[in-house]
Amino acid sequence: MKTHLWIASAFFLAVFATTVSVPAQAKTMKECAAEWKGMKANNTTNGMKYRDFSKQCMSGGEAAAPPPPPPPAAEAKPAAAAAEKPTGGRAAMIARERACGAEWKAAKAAGNIPAGQKWPQYWSECNKRKKAEGT
Repeated sequence: MKTHLWIASAFFLAVFATTVSVPAQAKTMKECAAEWKGMKANNTTNGMKYRDFSKQCMSGGEAAAPPPPPPPAAEAKPAAAAAEKPTGGRAAMIARERACGAEWKAAKAAGNIPAGQKWPQYWSECNKRKKAEGT
C-alpha cells in the first residue's frame, strides 16, 4: 500500500513539475522592493501602486500600462461649486448652527453654561429655539 502511495506521489509531482513553469525573469521580493524604491526615487511609478507592481514584478510579466490621467480640474469644478453652496433647509440649518455656535462661545466665556452641559445638548436646545423663532 505504501509503495502505491509513493508511486502516485512521484507521478503527481512529475506531472505537476512539467505543467507549471516559473518564468525565467521572475524576481524575488527583495529584488522587486529594491526596484520599486528606485522607481519611487526617480518618480517613474506612473501612478502604479506597489501592490500591483510587486505582483507584476514577481510574476516576471511586462510592466503594466500606466493608468489614464485624471480628468482636468475644470470638469470637477461645477460639481464642487454646487456642493459648496447649500440651499433651502440645509442653508437654514447651517445659519442656525453658526448663530448657536456664536451664542455658545459667548455664554461659555461669560460662565453662563449650566454645569455639565456640553455642546450637543446646547445645540439641541438652541436649534429648537431658533426654529421656533423662524430663523
